[in-house]
Amino acid sequence: MSACAHLSSSLGRHSHKYLSSKARLQAIRRAQVWESTDVAGKNVKVGPQESGAFAQNETVRCTYRDKKLKGHSPKFDCAITPEDEVKVKYGRENGEVYAEVAATRLFWALGFPADRMYPVRVACLGCPSDPSVNKSDRRDQVIFDPAAIERKLKGTTLEEREGSGWIWPELDLVDESDGGAPRAQRDGLKLLAVLIQHTDTKAQQQRLMCLKHKADDAGDVCAEPVLMVNDLGMTFGSANLFNRSVPGSVNFEHWSKEPIWADAKRCIGNLSVSQTGSLENPVISEAGRKFLADLLVQLSDRQLHDLFEVARFPERHSEHIRAATTEEWVNVFKRKRSEIAGLTCPS
Repeated sequence: MSACAHLSSSLGRHSHKYLSSKARLQAIRRAQVWESTDVAGKNVKVGPQESGAFAQNETVRCTYRDKKLKGHSPKFDCAITPEDEVKVKYGRENGEVYAEVAATRLFWALGFPADRMYPVRVACLGCPSDPSVNKSDRRDQVIFDPAAIERKLKGTTLEEREGSGWIWPELDLVDESDGGAPRAQRDGLKLLAVLIQHTDTKAQQQRLMCLKHKADDAGDVCAEPVLMVNDLGMTFGSANLFNRSVPGSVNFEHWSKEPIWADAKRCIGNLSVSQTGSLENPVISEAGRKFLADLLVQLSDRQLHDLFEVARFPERHSEHIRAATTEEWVNVFKRKRSEIAGLTCPS
C-alpha cells in the first residue's frame, strides 16, 4: 500500500516510538515525501473524507479539556466523546485558523502528506471564554467561530526524544538507492514551502512518521517511513525572522509581494529563514522545479477558488491586515505558479 494511503481512520491520538540515532537515520534514508494522486480529481472544498471528518462550517459540540499545549497560537483540547479528543484552533485574528486549512488542503491535493484541518464552528461545554488567556473563566457553553479542528495523520511518530522532529537539511540524507524519495520530490517539497512562504521551519514543525510496520530478524522495523510537515499555520504571508503572525500568516499584501525566486538564474528559492528555522533560500534542481510545476498546473480555477473559500481567507482582516477577495488570492497563486512553471533551472 502506498505511503500516504494510511490516513487517519481512527479517532485516537497517533502513537510514538523512540529510536536510537542510528535507527532514526536509517528511517530517514528510506523515507518518502509524496505519493502519486489524482490532483485534478480532488475535491478541495470537501477535503479528505475519512473517519472523523467534518463538513465545512459544521457545528461540533465537545467538552473542554484543561491541558497545556505547545505553541503560542490560541488553541485548546476538546473531547467530542471520551475516546475522541481533538485540538481546536480558534479566533478571528488567529491567522493559523485560516492558513492551516488552506495549506493542508493544498498539500493533500498535490500528494504531500499532511494532517487534516477542518473549518468548523465549535460549541464547547465548560470552556473559558478565551482558553489561551484565562482558563479559570469557565462557562456553560462558549461558541468559537471561526475555528479549525485538527485530525492527525494516522501512524507512529518516530523520534529520538519527544518533539525532536526533523530539520529541512535532513531531506538531503534521503537515499533513493535505499528506497527513499528521489531528489525531484524532495526539491518539490522545498519549493512548495517557498510558494506558501512557510516561515516556521524549526524541527518540531516536521514529523518523521512510520505509516506501516513490519517484523523481521531485527525485530519491529518501519516499512513505510515518511517525512511530513505537521504545522502549516505560519503560511501565505512573508517568512520572517521571529515568525510573527501579522506578516507571516495569511497576509495578502505580504504574500503578493514575495517572489518565488531569490535568484532565478540559479533557481534559488525566496524563503527567509526565521531565528529558529531550518530552511533558507533552497537551491532547487530542474527536476524538482518541473515536478512541482507539473502538479500545480493540474489544479483548476475551481479548485483554487475552493481552496481559499473553504479556508475563509476573505474573512482574514484586522487593523494591520487588509481583507482580500478570493479572486485576488487566486490571481496571486496563479502568478506564482507561472513563476515556477515558466522557468528552466540549470542542470
